[in-house]
Amino acid sequence: MQTAFPKVKMPTDSIMLRDALMRRIRAFFYDRDYTEVETPIRLKIPCMELHIDAEPSGDHFLRTSPEIFHKQLLAAGCQRIFEMGKCFRSGELGPLHNPEYTMLEWYQADADYMDILEETRLLISTVWKDVSKQWKILTVSDAFLEFAGWDPAGNYDEDRFDIDLVEKVEPAIKKIGGPVVLKDYPVEAAALSRCRPGDPLRAERWELYMDGVEIANAYSELTDPVEQRLRFEACAQQRIALGKEAYEIDEAFLQALEKMPPSGGIALGVDRLLMLIAEATSLDAVLPFR
Repeated sequence: MQTAFPKVKMPTDSIMLRDALMRRIRAFFYDRDYTEVETPIRLKIPCMELHIDAEPSGDHFLRTSPEIFHKQLLAAGCQRIFEMGKCFRSGELGPLHNPEYTMLEWYQADADYMDILEETRLLISTVWKDVSKQWKILTVSDAFLEFAGWDPAGNYDEDRFDIDLVEKVEPAIKKIGGPVVLKDYPVEAAALSRCRPGDPLRAERWELYMDGVEIANAYSELTDPVEQRLRFEACAQQRIALGKEAYEIDEAFLQALEKMPPSGGIALGVDRLLMLIAEATSLDAVLPFR
């Protein structure tokens, strides 16, 4: 029987809270026959995403996610894997951001993003008994039409999308409260996700918001190496146009995609989940060495 999470009243309490949460997370995955893996923190080639910058570490980089290694493990025959570990993003600091953070990432072969959604619902309700059982699911198109007055699928404008997401859609999601899932993103906003069958405008991606705080990002994984290369090349040109470094394309990763089964995967921010459980509004409450 689970005991209640300890209340965070002093800095040391957050250590006990983190320990309780991580024990519950690991127990959940062990019970579901997942294999816990460890993958490199330093890597030669970081995964290329438009607005995520890797932190240099000598002639390597610190990982922003273990994703590229997890997909290579799936290609090698692993079926159900998870990892909790440190990840890093350069220049991200604020109430909901820290350059060093703890990520929970898991993948399941022969699954898609909706399978991962059901598993996420079960995980959250298992490790956090007080969370609302009512989850609201909105498509990106419906949310933007209702709260911003336009549909970005087929009319994608990156600047307008980002501004309206932050200034109109996310505040509306916060007012809804509880767990809210935003799903089926414009393909331009889902670089590592496959398209919905018969719908080239939308990708099988969702994000989970808890009381307005985004804590998880999930995909039906793209397994087409040709399409992935084209997306990486386009992303590199966009990064250059923004004055950012364009990372190399990871050829080992692309080769692994040729053998990777259809899979669903997700990244969940443990620090943000911890913050919400602690009923705090800043990561300061749960990161004693910030």
